[in-house]
Amino acid sequence: MSRDLIIQAIVSGILMGLIYALVAVGLSLIFGLMEIVNFAHGEFLMLAMFAAFWFWALAGLDPLLSLPFVAAILALAGVVVHFGIIRPLLKAPMLAQVCGTFGLAVALRAMAQFLWTPDFRTITNPWIAGRVQIGGIFIGQPQLMAGAICLLSFVALWLFVTRTETGLGLQATAQDRQAAAVMGIPTERMFALGWAIGLGCVGVAGTLLSTFFYIFPDVGVNFALLAFVTVALGGFGSILGSLVAGLLIGLVESLGGLLLDPSYKTVIVFGLYLAVVIVRPNGLFGRF
Repeated sequence: MSRDLIIQAIVSGILMGLIYALVAVGLSLIFGLMEIVNFAHGEFLMLAMFAAFWFWALAGLDPLLSLPFVAAILALAGVVVHFGIIRPLLKAPMLAQVCGTFGLAVALRAMAQFLWTPDFRTITNPWIAGRVQIGGIFIGQPQLMAGAICLLSFVALWLFVTRTETGLGLQATAQDRQAAAVMGIPTERMFALGWAIGLGCVGVAGTLLSTFFYIFPDVGVNFALLAFVTVALGGFGSILGSLVAGLLIGLVESLGGLLLDPSYKTVIVFGLYLAVVIVRPNGLFGRF
């Protein structure tokens, strides 16, 4: 097997891993704040991809132009979901919380199938298309742009959480919501902000995915499954853990498919996950 082929797999794995990580960090942030698992996370990714598609189909906006609009729409959806569904369930039993987000996932998927049919759609002729050749390595320009924006999004999120007063309030609420409330931190606003940021990240990832991935109502299922694995592997509530775990999963998936067999790549990812959580049940980095 040639060296160029292995390098090609590594680059592809890193770029895809950055998207996995950005999808997962929203899930991780929500759980870190409220200890609620958003089972509708993949469906919101699907809605972001459809939003980017309809901006392109109806208004002629390239995904790079519609990205801030889609992210804002998903962030607003996060606030609506928090106040409309999650807040009433906070004092309910855990099973009610699980059923709430799981039911939301089923409803959103059914709505998408009803409105847009199960057909596959693509965005043709985006601004960023084609590929870049470096020696014997070929890199798709949409994937390269997606990876770069995902990395910048992570840097912005990290700086916000660790360098701003609001971000420190998010961390305090995640650590101990009662103590944070006593110290005057508006925990209810922090919860809503966490949902807004979490789904905003999904909006960015979904818009970028729409430039090179098929768009259909069930598209979020596989990404959500990998997001759950990424969060558990990196550590629930850890931003850095989501980044590292996303990159690790992207690399393992890409190299495993190359060196062994593409049909085994998911098995390899879950095998890695099991190996890590057996040794470190809280994941690689734990909570932020």
